[in-house]
Amino acid sequence: MTQTIFMVGARGAGKTTIGKALAQVLGYRFIDTDLFMLQTLHMSVAEIVAREGWDGFRLRESMALQTVTAPKTVVATGGGAVLAHENRIFMRNHGLVIYLRASANVLAERLAEDPEDAQRPSLTGKPIVEEMLDILASREALYQEVADHVLDATQPPEDVVEHILQILTDETVK
Repeated sequence: MTQTIFMVGARGAGKTTIGKALAQVLGYRFIDTDLFMLQTLHMSVAEIVAREGWDGFRLRESMALQTVTAPKTVVATGGGAVLAHENRIFMRNHGLVIYLRASANVLAERLAEDPEDAQRPSLTGKPIVEEMLDILASREALYQEVADHVLDATQPPEDVVEHILQILTDETVK
C-alpha cells in the first residue's frame, strides 16, 4: 500500500497529531496543508483570509491539496477542505480518506487548550463550542461522504493510529 492517506475532520480532531504519528510508523512523509500554505505563501490562514477572503483561501487550499498528494504521504487537510466538491472527489480518487470524528465539546476543549489563533481563525465569531456545533452540523455529511473510514478521534492518538494500521492491513489483504 503506497497511496496517499488523507486525514479529514474539524479543527482540533487530531489530524496533525495522528497524521504525524501514522506517517512515522509507516515511513511515509507527513504534510499538513495549512502548514504547507504557510511555508510556501509565507502567510498564515488568518492572513490569507484577511487578504483574499474565504473563497481565495479555499482556492489556495484546493491547490495545496493537489500539490502535496503523492504516494507514501499522509496529508492532514484543513478542516474545511471537504467543503469543495472537487476536493472530495480528488481525495476519493487519489487515496484513502480517514475521518477523525469528535464531538463539538471535545473539539472546543482541545482548541481552548491549544488555540493557535493565527492558524485557526474563528469562522463565525461565536464562542468556540457554538462554533464547533455549527461547523459539525454543516460539515458532518461531507466528512461522512468523503470518508473511507470514520474513526473515534476521542481515543488516545496511539489507539487511533493502531486502528488505522489495522485498516491498512485489512485493505492490503483484500
